[in-house]
Amino acid sequence: MSDDADAETDGGTVRTGEEADPEERLKRQRDDLRLLNQVMRHDIRNDLQLVGAYAELLDDHVDEEGEEYLDVIKRNTQSAVSLTTTVRDLAEVMLRDDAEPSRISLDRVLSQQVEEVRSAYSEAVFTVEGSFPAVEVAGDEMLSSVFRNLLRNAVQHNDETPPKVTVSATVEADDGVAEVRVADNGPGIPEDQRDEVFGKGEKGLDSPGAGIGLYLVRSLVEIYGGDVWIEDNEPKGAIFVVRLPLCEG
Repeated sequence: MSDDADAETDGGTVRTGEEADPEERLKRQRDDLRLLNQVMRHDIRNDLQLVGAYAELLDDHVDEEGEEYLDVIKRNTQSAVSLTTTVRDLAEVMLRDDAEPSRISLDRVLSQQVEEVRSAYSEAVFTVEGSFPAVEVAGDEMLSSVFRNLLRNAVQHNDETPPKVTVSATVEADDGVAEVRVADNGPGIPEDQRDEVFGKGEKGLDSPGAGIGLYLVRSLVEIYGGDVWIEDNEPKGAIFVVRLPLCEG
């Protein structure tokens, strides 16, 4: 009898192999995911931050040629730390119990993320067009991860010096939505790749972490009942557009 076959005992049927107790399998999978989240959140992240700290201490101890290599270490360490945050957030989304989105202040979350990413990427130029509308949208505290990943993506996958990112937000009252636009001056994304960059595990921009961060963005926006897509920027670059339902009252 094969491992996946049913075994008869005491007049009943005992499921073996892959068919044994689906609920128990699901519980084990969720426990494994929680463990992965904990390891990513603590051990790996702490090690990376230690590498980054020691790299900073080497600034005065390397020659001109060494500075180039040290910059690579710093840049990739920072990117890896950002990736651990994205993986942590994705795990939290996968572990949630299908909670319905509530309401959250768009201007508060968006302003906070612009300032945090601006501080993390001093080489980039961030511009806010106008002011962010003081409205509430469908979402929760994980909405910050949507904007954080879009803002980081606009810098990390940019081939210009300096990278330039422009953020704007408007309200379309007739449609009951708020629209946020994150524009960059990078290489842009060909139209036939725009769906792929949001795909699970895809690296549409051929750079570490691009796919998983944008997969998280789309997953959260869809949970909130919104939409996200990519447009061309002029004269070059891409614009990531996020639309979220407004909350009335």
